[in-house]
Amino acid sequence: MLIDVIILASGAAIAAILGAMLGCVEKLKENWLKCETRYGILAFGGGALLAAVSLVLVPKGMHSQPACLAISSFAVGAVWFMFVDRFFTRRGSPVSQFMAMMLDFVPEAIVLGAIITSNYREAVFLAAIIAAQNFPEGFNAYREITQKSTGILRGKAMLLIIAGALSGIVWALVGFFLCRPDSMPLGLLMTFCAGGIFYLVFRNIAPQARVENNWYPSLGAVLGFMFGMAGHAMI
Repeated sequence: MLIDVIILASGAAIAAILGAMLGCVEKLKENWLKCETRYGILAFGGGALLAAVSLVLVPKGMHSQPACLAISSFAVGAVWFMFVDRFFTRRGSPVSQFMAMMLDFVPEAIVLGAIITSNYREAVFLAAIIAAQNFPEGFNAYREITQKSTGILRGKAMLLIIAGALSGIVWALVGFFLCRPDSMPLGLLMTFCAGGIFYLVFRNIAPQARVENNWYPSLGAVLGFMFGMAGHAMI
C-alpha cells in the first residue's frame, strides 16, 4: 500500500509540473495559444477547484465534525487567505494561483493517503481528480507568477511549482501514516482549506477568466466542474 500511495501522489504531482511546462512553451511561442484558450484553461482550473470544494472537501470535512465547527473553520480559512493574498499582492508577488493549487492539493493528498487502506478504488479515482485539477492549476500558477517576470524569476517559478507539487507526495504519506479518513483534525483542515479556495476563486481566478465579448472561456469553468462531478459519481 505504501508504494501505491507514492505512485498515485506522484501522478498527481507530475500533472501540475506538466501544466507549468505548458506555460513555458507558451512563453517561448506567443502565438501557440490564443487568448481565448488561455482563459479557458484558467476557467477550467476554477471549475475544478469549485468541484473539489463542493464535492470533496466540504462534504467529507463536515462529515467528521459538528456543523458549527465546520462553518467556523470555513470562514476562518477564507479570512486567513484573504490576508495572505493581500500580503503577497502588496509586495508584488502574484502567487494566488499557486496558493490555490496547494490549498487544493495538500488536503486532498492527505485524504488520498488516509483512505487508501480502507477504499483503494476511491483512492485511485481521487488521484485522477487531483491530477485533472493540478494540470490547469500548474499552468495558471506559472502564467500568473511569470506574466511580467525576467528569465531568472521564471526559473524560480518553475522550481517553486515543482517543489510544491512534489510536496504532495509527502502530504500523502502523512495521511497514510497519521490520519484516519473520519478524524476531526482532518475534517477541520479540509473545511479550512475549502474556505480559502472559495475566496481565491472569486477574488482572483474568476475575474481573470473573463474576456470581453467572448462567451466560450466561461464554458471552461463548466467543463472543469463537470469533470469533478464525473469523478465524484465514479467514486
